[in-house]
Amino acid sequence: GPGGACDVRLRLTKDVLTIQKQDVVCVRGGSHCAHHRTVTLRRQPGGSLGLSIKVADRTGMLFVGDAILQVNGINVENATHGEVVHLLRSAGDEVTITVEYLRDAPSFLNLPSGSPGPAGDHGSGACSPLFDSGLHLNGDPSSTAPSSPSSPVANEPKYEKRWLDTLSVPLSMARISRHKAGAETLRCSAFEVLALDGVSTGILQFRSAQEGAAWLRAVSANIRDLTLQSVRMANKCCSSCDQVVHMGWVIERLEDTGSCQTCCSKFLVLKGSSLHVFSTPPVSTLDWGRAEETYNLCEVLFKLHKLWLPDDCWLHADSGLEPWGLEDPQPYCFSVLVGHGQSRRFSVELGSELAAWATSFQRATFMEVQRAGSRTYTCSWQGDPLCFTVDFALGFTCYDSKTKNVLWRFKFSQLKGSSDDGNTRVKLLFQHLNSRQIEVKELEFQDLTAVLHCVHAFLAAKVASVDPAFVDSQSIGGRRFC
Repeated sequence: GPGGACDVRLRLTKDVLTIQKQDVVCVRGGSHCAHHRTVTLRRQPGGSLGLSIKVADRTGMLFVGDAILQVNGINVENATHGEVVHLLRSAGDEVTITVEYLRDAPSFLNLPSGSPGPAGDHGSGACSPLFDSGLHLNGDPSSTAPSSPSSPVANEPKYEKRWLDTLSVPLSMARISRHKAGAETLRCSAFEVLALDGVSTGILQFRSAQEGAAWLRAVSANIRDLTLQSVRMANKCCSSCDQVVHMGWVIERLEDTGSCQTCCSKFLVLKGSSLHVFSTPPVSTLDWGRAEETYNLCEVLFKLHKLWLPDDCWLHADSGLEPWGLEDPQPYCFSVLVGHGQSRRFSVELGSELAAWATSFQRATFMEVQRAGSRTYTCSWQGDPLCFTVDFALGFTCYDSKTKNVLWRFKFSQLKGSSDDGNTRVKLLFQHLNSRQIEVKELEFQDLTAVLHCVHAFLAAKVASVDPAFVDSQSIGGRRFC
């Protein structure tokens, strides 16, 4: 961000991620709320004021990262680094300085030992900081301050550098993003946590891919647990046929938008008979009716694009692989194909999340097929209006829409193949049980894609229904849906 990078410490609890930054606090004497400290320095025998980290150790009053505000009562907040150095050198044997600790210390505070002050530093209101550069203003650079601390004076203020909480990000319904704003590009070894109320951690950059991956998994696990709690709470208020199976944040890839933004965040919910797409998570009863899009699960086809099974991390330490974020901009992707051939492509941050979505779609679709039992679509053939029904128990039935007379009926097991023209017409190949002959049935639909997805959903549910282990696993809160 515009403020630059700074070291922080993270503290993770069940429902909050806290960011801590270092600050100087008064732990004895003085005012606990005072941010400014006044320190008197005496020039060492070698001619040095000892403005190095060793003096900070000796006095307990100065710290790396302190900014000089005044020298002998003279304000130097807008002075250049060189002007402050000159003032200190000519200040005599005893100098009184007023300092304030900078939480977000400038990057040049990390200069290696022996480095000079920042080149070309001009007054900018940023103050002149003390830092561990070995700078001795009026003597031999090799000279050092006494290593042993002096005895504390009674009631003399004592300061310590401590990690203090500066930002708390609630994790309920929070989302994690490694994507750069609006783009498909992923950050390497970095991510951002954004709370439901808009609070953000900012970009958290880790020192290694392994460390970043460990934090990503840990924070994701806590968000997942809190989401499961929300699912259970929502299901207490829903009927048995309208239960939430799964929900969570995803990144949607936008196609041909004509703008620089190619990705955006969406919140998907598998609930009852539908897949709901939200821009923000539903947190109230009214919110459930404010979905951007709602698709019937029987007419949605879930497609898995990539699942990386070995581990959820950016870099395999033992394999020597490059971070996958650099070689594949969307490694954990799936798409949902909806009516009229429309496809929406999503990605998630972890392989475990992708696996959860795949399992949840299968489960939600199976439950909806069993609840619905059948679906009927209007169609035609050679100008005659017909109705086509897919029934979980009976299979496929076609009848005249006017007379309701059944024209033909086949079981699921009799369907041996199909083909379509990619527009409205489909051919279904059925095999007669006795003669084993193949009979072709042709039909035309206004939304052929929805019909084909429905046939796929019913066939998949029929196959799954013969697996006792799968059927026994289809329950929410101890209730079976069959």
